[in-house]
Amino acid sequence: MAAIVDHSSDAIVSRDLDGNVMSWNVAAERLFDIPAAEMVGHSIRRIVPADRQDEEDSIFARVRNGELVPKFETMRLRADGTEIPVAITVSPIRDAAGTIIGASEIANDLREQANLRAELLQSRQRFEALANNIPQLAWMADRNGWMFWYNQRWYDFTGTTLAEMEGWGWCGVHHPDHVDRVVESVQRSWDTGEPWSETFPLRGKTGEYRWFLTQAQPLRDENGDVILWCGTHTDITEERETNERIRLLMNEVNHRSRNILATIQAIIQRTVGGTDPELVDALTRRIAALSANQDLLTSGNWIGATVEDIAKSQILHVSDISEGRVEFDGPPDVKLKPSAAEALGLAIHELATNAAKYGALSNSEGRVTLRWRVEERDGAPTLALEWRERDGPPVVSPKRCGFGTTIIKRNPEMAMRAQVTLDYLPDGVEWRVLAPLDVLAKAAKESIRQSGD
Repeated sequence: MAAIVDHSSDAIVSRDLDGNVMSWNVAAERLFDIPAAEMVGHSIRRIVPADRQDEEDSIFARVRNGELVPKFETMRLRADGTEIPVAITVSPIRDAAGTIIGASEIANDLREQANLRAELLQSRQRFEALANNIPQLAWMADRNGWMFWYNQRWYDFTGTTLAEMEGWGWCGVHHPDHVDRVVESVQRSWDTGEPWSETFPLRGKTGEYRWFLTQAQPLRDENGDVILWCGTHTDITEERETNERIRLLMNEVNHRSRNILATIQAIIQRTVGGTDPELVDALTRRIAALSANQDLLTSGNWIGATVEDIAKSQILHVSDISEGRVEFDGPPDVKLKPSAAEALGLAIHELATNAAKYGALSNSEGRVTLRWRVEERDGAPTLALEWRERDGPPVVSPKRCGFGTTIIKRNPEMAMRAQVTLDYLPDGVEWRVLAPLDVLAKAAKESIRQSGD
């Protein structure tokens, strides 16, 4: 029995009914840093903090009554007076006749558990501080999409409780016109494990709906399996309203600009319409090209326009693309800044008009190909664009360079900082543009990747 006690990892102490220590094992020496010689025959109260002496009185009373004191957590003193957390179990000791003569006390060191608890509490407090002070509404769901946690922002906005929102309860604060779409969208992410992004309105506690951008990412284990989802709702109501006001203002500006262009056309007709019909036609067409460019840029909030949209908007007035006589070949997302888009649009308009009058689109067999790529040239990404006519009437090089040549060649050179060549080859006109990539508004890297593919 002595060997078992001495080799136990738990502190095992016995004492008489007066509280004097009768035995003090090796583990007790390690835990309290007090040798057995200093404790045996002395009061156990040495290791009891002053503010816990009443606790020790209660233990003595219960032991005298023959009670077992189940394990409980408390604090005890080491030799240097440092308090340490321990878990203690106390049971009465009886003699051969069954008389209670003392108590046996087993103490477990809880310092490691206490440190872990403190770290866990600190982590939880930090997490709650972060989660409840971010501007977004935040939530978490298990691997199957069962919502089990929301931050305080969510409850403050919706006026709900976890019991109401747990699982699929969140559907209750979604707008009925959007909830089916949202459920279908999020279920797709639950099933595939792909990140989720969606916009929709949520009802606040006042009954008002506000628009939110929601994004959710899966958290995966070491095997790549989803273990939970973390999501946020970002209020974009003001942003949507601002964008809508900007859109209305831009449409109004575009409407007034078109009215001004129409007035200019009318002035031209009345001023020189009877004396120079060819001049009137050229000016009217170019004004129409400006108007088409303006419509295209306005529909894109004046962020820019893609090469494909620019080309199609300018060529439609001379040739029905569905006939297959005009071929467009290039990545669909190469977008130009407004100034570059306007210059390119006017140039393509002029080329298309000339092709319809004199070139490949003036007969029934001619064809036009417009190709564009984003490629590396001299170590820098470059937009390479080519207009090529085939199977049209024999090409005759113009004897003089008029305003049309300026629109086709010089205007893109300045607006796009491009190298432009215009060749009147015997079998068809060829127009090439090389522009540095900084004329692009966005999607440059993706365009390079798609061009490489």
